[in-house]
Amino acid sequence: MAQKLMWGDAEDIGIRLREEHPDLDPLTVRFTDLHAWVVALPEFKDDPQTSNEKKLEAIQMAWHEEYQDAQS
Repeated sequence: MAQKLMWGDAEDIGIRLREEHPDLDPLTVRFTDLHAWVVALPEFKDDPQTSNEKKLEAIQMAWHEEYQDAQS
């Protein structure tokens, strides 16, 4: 995935986080850790300061969907 990721790209970020942390249940991750992991993704190019709870929750839910699909 060579595209630039922005806060609004919840589904794509969720996929990347699933790849980076395949055995981790996203619902156990604190938002502070989630924020740090998103910002650390090489493809992430948005302003780290513009995140908010709604954006992080959308990413967490997208990641959770990917996690559930992998568990099936």
